[in-house]
Amino acid sequence: MDKIIILGIESSCDDTSAAVLENTVLRSSVIASQAVHERYGGVIPELASRAHQQNIVPVVDTALRDAGITIDKVDAIAFTRGPGLLGSLMVGTSFAKGLAMAHSTPLVEVNHLHGHILSHFVDMPDREVPHPSFPYLALLVSGGHTQIVKVDSPDEMEIVGTTIDDAAGEALDKCAKVMGLPYPGGPIIDRLAKEGNAEAFRFARPRVAELDYSFSGLKTSFLYTLRDHVAEDADFIEKNKADLCATLLTTVVDILVDKLIRASKQYGIKDIALGGGVSANSMLRERVAMEGQKRGWRTFLPELKFTTDNAAMIAIAGYYKYLRGEFASLDVAPIARYEEMV
Repeated sequence: MDKIIILGIESSCDDTSAAVLENTVLRSSVIASQAVHERYGGVIPELASRAHQQNIVPVVDTALRDAGITIDKVDAIAFTRGPGLLGSLMVGTSFAKGLAMAHSTPLVEVNHLHGHILSHFVDMPDREVPHPSFPYLALLVSGGHTQIVKVDSPDEMEIVGTTIDDAAGEALDKCAKVMGLPYPGGPIIDRLAKEGNAEAFRFARPRVAELDYSFSGLKTSFLYTLRDHVAEDADFIEKNKADLCATLLTTVVDILVDKLIRASKQYGIKDIALGGGVSANSMLRERVAMEGQKRGWRTFLPELKFTTDNAAMIAIAGYYKYLRGEFASLDVAPIARYEEMV
């Protein structure tokens, strides 16, 4: 196989990332995170875009240096077109376009969510990782999206289940904020849940048709529980944080996995992959692995470094588009909303 070098650039939210792939093998990966948002309890779009402007040049330069190549050896530049924060996407898109124009390098636009789904095909320099076989089911769980996707090939994907309101990660982050937990709340809920009793409380579970999800009712039920108890005991949250987190997280995982089991039965597919930021959650990973052993699934859990936003997943999605000859024009513009990309 000819050697194809892809430079990936990711800037959809609050991480500036660049990565270099040689075919499917990862040669470098650099991520600059933004601690500035912690004091605000969430990502501030304007601050995120400004940080991307500061970070993108050194991040891309470091990725190329770590890979031991120069920009003239790059066969294509893959960048995140969307979905995401529009200001952040504009920084990455504009930089990728300028770099492509300056060096006459082909440009490849990537759907951020497709990157998460295809991240399981990134091989390490010292080993080829197990890849799911087509078709497979991907449970994509992040702060902004919760979907079950039937993946027939790198360019044929069908959403068979999606959230009709809040995403799972969004619900966890909002509940964490109400409890006074630092941002981001998801990892802290994961840690506290290991110390708590998952049967201490009972929260509402949605009744949604087919394979779709809903988490707004769960979030509301959680908030009403806090309100009712805090009215009687001002220190209720502090005394019961671990139990609240354990019950909340167990309920979310149950909702996610129950629909995943149903999808596997409905489509007769037993290759199951996780993706997105919430796929780093230890309870979700353990539950999917357990169900896999019980049901004869082949389960694919991303390495933790590939669960959050990263350019390696953008590069692998770009690699497959490069093979198909799907290139972007220099007048391409970023798109914030997923619905506008399909």
